[in-house]
Amino acid sequence: MYNHRRLGRELDLFDTDPLMGAGLPYWLPDGAVVRHVLEEYIRDAERAAGYRHVYSPVLGKRELYEISGHWSHYSDDMFPPMKLGSEEVLLRPSLCPHHALIYRSRSHSYRELPFRMAELGGMYRSELSGVLGGLTRVRSIQLNDAHIFCTLEQAVDEARSALELIARAYADLGIKAARHRLSLPGEGGKYVADPALWERATALLREVLDGAGIDYEAAEGEAAFYGPKIDVQIADSAGRESTLSTVQIDFHQPERFDLHYIGADGAKHRPVMVHRSVIGSVERAVAHLVEQHGGAFPVWLAPVQLAVLPIAEEQLPQAEELVRRAVAEGVRAELVGPEHGSLGARIRGARLVPYQAVIGEREAEGDLVALRLRDGRRPGVLSGAELLRRIGERVEARGSGLWAEV
Repeated sequence: MYNHRRLGRELDLFDTDPLMGAGLPYWLPDGAVVRHVLEEYIRDAERAAGYRHVYSPVLGKRELYEISGHWSHYSDDMFPPMKLGSEEVLLRPSLCPHHALIYRSRSHSYRELPFRMAELGGMYRSELSGVLGGLTRVRSIQLNDAHIFCTLEQAVDEARSALELIARAYADLGIKAARHRLSLPGEGGKYVADPALWERATALLREVLDGAGIDYEAAEGEAAFYGPKIDVQIADSAGRESTLSTVQIDFHQPERFDLHYIGADGAKHRPVMVHRSVIGSVERAVAHLVEQHGGAFPVWLAPVQLAVLPIAEEQLPQAEELVRRAVAEGVRAELVGPEHGSLGARIRGARLVPYQAVIGEREAEGDLVALRLRDGRRPGVLSGAELLRRIGERVEARGSGLWAEV
């Protein structure tokens, strides 16, 4: 059983400092590599699926969150307002109000819909100290968020496509969903009081799940304050569940922000807003990946993909040249020379690196390496060029495979 907090520190991925504050982790170089690669993967997947990316500020006027409903329904989870002259501004608790404003800033025709807007953006939640832990519960969150503005007729297909995008990402990342949950409102004043809105959105989400053939469980009291949602649940090493990905159909915020598009009849119509997050918070996603893989990340995510180990000082020039070529070809390679100890000790130290290229006297003479894989296999001796080509193929293929036999 792996614990991401322990592994994260042992592997120099992330850490915290009391002067920065609880729930505010910082990322060390190897952790930053994992985060960067994950973020670029998501952006590429979203671009391929027709999303357009934006940036929006992490601050907003209190009035913005009063309009969205966050201030009246969610303020307990928000940081207190900050005075800025005669105005009050807040750290945002979500990205959707900002995206609604971006959509509203330009007129839209029905021909432009669905309009898919995505952002990897920061948001902040005032979590209690007692629930903070590692990367899974933090106060500063980097969220993989997107909002699709579409017609009512397009909403089910867009939500279903979002679920398919989530499933593809999980396959590439080696993540297994524990279950799907249809999150519904519960008792109390936490939720927007509009029964017709809830019934309409819930019916559409059930249609999405049933049409996709996905088994799910309904859970009262787990909805967002403005509407129901599909939650993709994951389980950690101790069996504790959490939500990683979500899909929501929202009629509330398009009305609150008076969003519209011009229909084929030349009149104004209200769009539907589909909220969708493929990997949720980057922090929680990385925490799960650390535990899922025990720090032995898939090749394409590994902070170091290739460790080059010259047996003796005499092979250092050849090892340095291989590292240089690897880096030039986009492979994350490191030289682990004799100054780091015996060959056996260096191999053990690089046990989580997918590929270990050993260069002895014979290999140095012919631009060759004796290859060892992380799982203990030894494919044999091959050229440096062949090794880099094969690593590139594994990176391109993603997934969890280390080596493809030819």
